[in-house]
Amino acid sequence: MPDADDLPETFHVTTDEQLRAVSNLTRHRIMAVLRFEPATITQIAERVGLAKGSSSYHVRLLERAGLVKVVRTRKVRGVTERYYAMAARGIVLPDPGEGAPDVLMRHAVADLEASSPDAERHVRMAHLRLTEEQFAELGARLNALADEYRALSDPSLPDVTLAFALFRPARRDEAKGDAK
Repeated sequence: MPDADDLPETFHVTTDEQLRAVSNLTRHRIMAVLRFEPATITQIAERVGLAKGSSSYHVRLLERAGLVKVVRTRKVRGVTERYYAMAARGIVLPDPGEGAPDVLMRHAVADLEASSPDAERHVRMAHLRLTEEQFAELGARLNALADEYRALSDPSLPDVTLAFALFRPARRDEAKGDAK
């Protein structure tokens, strides 16, 4: 089985088929299961709470799009059991374009809403006023921090999601669509 170190760092989503595959919430949750260790259709179905048939359907779409792949097989009572894993450590989505929703943030919010309200969470939104240099520095620091903690990830520990968005919102006059 390929080691996590053998995986490419990133998979760039470039086709409509790949974007459709990654933008479905069920498939997003399947990829979350496969993020740290390979799993069979049965294991995926149990962890995501799907029927095996539905799990198989979604995994096939992800595999056809190149986002997951079979990394190991074994015979169990005459049936070939396939273990699936992510095709890369991370996925890079295309810029959503003007006015298009950002798939990554929609999935992060859906995951947050599905998490236990009793579990510890750190959620914050801050409006800042930064120079171009400060903006670039903060972006670089956030990315470095995420990379640092991803390197510390241990598959035996509970899953944690970190999502951040650093952007300049549209100015009020731009947001109104030039209505004067």
